[in-house]
Amino acid sequence: MKFAMKLAAATAALVCVGSALAQKGEVVKMVRIDPLTGLLGPVGVSQIKGYQFFAEKFSGAGNPAGVKFEVPAIDNKLSPTESLNALKAAIDQGARYIIQGNGSSVALALTDAITKHNERNPGKEVLYLNDSAVDPDLTNSKCSYWHFRFDADTSMKMEAMASFMADQKDIKKVYILGQNYSHGVQVAKFGKDALARKRPDIQIVGEDLHPLAQTRDFAPYIAKIKASGADTVITGNWGSDLSLLIKAANEGGYTGKFFTYYAGVTGTPSALGTNGDGRVYQIAYNHYNMGGQMDKWMKEFNTKYNDDFYTGSTIRIFETLGAAMAKAKSTDPVKVAAAMEGIKVTSFNGEVEMRKSDHQLQQPLYMTVWQKASAKYAYSPEKTGMTLAPLKEYPNYVSSTPTSCQMKRPG
Repeated sequence: MKFAMKLAAATAALVCVGSALAQKGEVVKMVRIDPLTGLLGPVGVSQIKGYQFFAEKFSGAGNPAGVKFEVPAIDNKLSPTESLNALKAAIDQGARYIIQGNGSSVALALTDAITKHNERNPGKEVLYLNDSAVDPDLTNSKCSYWHFRFDADTSMKMEAMASFMADQKDIKKVYILGQNYSHGVQVAKFGKDALARKRPDIQIVGEDLHPLAQTRDFAPYIAKIKASGADTVITGNWGSDLSLLIKAANEGGYTGKFFTYYAGVTGTPSALGTNGDGRVYQIAYNHYNMGGQMDKWMKEFNTKYNDDFYTGSTIRIFETLGAAMAKAKSTDPVKVAAAMEGIKVTSFNGEVEMRKSDHQLQQPLYMTVWQKASAKYAYSPEKTGMTLAPLKEYPNYVSSTPTSCQMKRPG
């Protein structure tokens, strides 16, 4: 009897060891669905380089599960319909992990489609890893067990942005300009609410929404901003919509401040040039001068691709997946999702946590300003001679916002 019990215990131990290593060497295919063509195509092209670069860094011995990551991309042309077609194609090809970020309208469509797919196809579940779509509804009223967001949402960033603006006594009149889709609408909503709480004396002197990725000449908007008397502009614009806006401001002689979410993204640094010195700000979860390992990675990435790496959530996705797969002892999305809930990992700027209640990553935020590169802040995007220099860090507990998510978990 004692021998049998020892044998059973030994067998169980071997099974545990075997299961812990079961996924070692396994290929995890993650398909990224985002624009690779059109006005916003350069952003997606730059980001997929980041995924391929870090897939190499984090594969095999680079993650505790020992898996190998592969990240092919599908061009969705920034269309929700094209994205749903791409999702079907990816699932048909055996992908169990989907990545997307550019466009909350796309994110909302994918969340709904993936949730329905998983309900109808037990055993073939798919996980959605969101690197950049920041509509708060994705982790509130429209939250899904199968969706995990690695960026900070619009409300989190606006809370930090408004806190910073509250201390800038020269800000008197604000104009809010954004893209006419969920993200742009939310920036305006949360911006007005946060400023009313933190600086009720600030006047909102104008508000406009423009078509997403269709406007080539922002001169009429700049004329309206100047006519309003605004000393500051808040915008959630990204990609060409921010680059062309800044270009029009420079050409139109507007000298007010810009508070942005995406000043460091492809094309915008070149549009800023030296004209934005000291008056263009960005709130984000990372920046060009993080230092340490991030500094080494960015230099290596720039040397390899002649491009700038800025989507730090790419790194967080690989870090979190590797940790969750090791914890789950599996690459099965159902088991990995359960392991990701509440998981904490040490990332490039400290510990971050995937909040269990809504699957929103809790992380620090940084306010930076566009200025001339220096010995202290040396990284210069797009060879402009300029950089985004950090002004203030907002720790996890400061940048965090409450959630109304009522998570429906499987089973």
